[in-house]
Amino acid sequence: MPAAPSSRAHQVRTVPPLRPLNWLARGWADLMRCPLPGLLHGAAAALFGAALVWLARDRFWFLAGAFSGFLLVGPLLATGLYAVSREIERGGRPGLGTALSAWRPRDSRLVRFGLLLALAGTGWVLTSASLITGFAAAPVLKPADFLRVVVLASDDTHLFEAWIVLGSVMAAPMFASTVVAIPMLLDRPNGVLTAVATSVGAALLNPLAMALWATLILALTLLGMGTLMVGLVVVVPWLAHASWHAYRDLVGPNPDVDGA
Repeated sequence: MPAAPSSRAHQVRTVPPLRPLNWLARGWADLMRCPLPGLLHGAAAALFGAALVWLARDRFWFLAGAFSGFLLVGPLLATGLYAVSREIERGGRPGLGTALSAWRPRDSRLVRFGLLLALAGTGWVLTSASLITGFAAAPVLKPADFLRVVVLASDDTHLFEAWIVLGSVMAAPMFASTVVAIPMLLDRPNGVLTAVATSVGAALLNPLAMALWATLILALTLLGMGTLMVGLVVVVPWLAHASWHAYRDLVGPNPDVDGA
């Protein structure tokens, strides 16, 4: 029988503003030490992205929201790679089985959290599509249309600014809620609310580091997408492994595992 979810609050730590660079370095080291699970995850993400582009090639209003929604659910999709980094940290020899085993949890916490993220992502896709189709001066069907009609529009609607502000308002609390929550659910017998509260606490305590971390995630993801999705093969596992180290730095020791 799995242990009952704990509702204990966990101590969160303050980290230097440039600490995310260290997370990237350690994440890269994990990827190089055990590349197969990560590259398979990255290839799956790249194929999904390519399929999404093909399916929505004439509906860029949908594509823009869908990729933004993908950023919301991405942390959950990396669960198996958190398990790989944890095993490396413990001195083990992880493999593909380590990553796959993380998808067979003994409780439903990750499933419930995943459903919440999926609902949030769907909400943003619908909101983004409604905003663009409802207020754009002309149909937005292709990337060039989005650039011309939304980004470079000369009217007074300020649609692009509104789209950016609305996306930021929706994304900021989601980022704060998930930055360490999913690795924590994998690593500790906590309830979803405790994991989310700990994640938000870590984000609020480290605003500069979190701002840099969010910027790095966005920049690397856009870089991966800008290479016709090929770059996601490396970017996705790199960020996943780095996210494990973010969790380990930001959240205090687990008494059940770390012996504290």
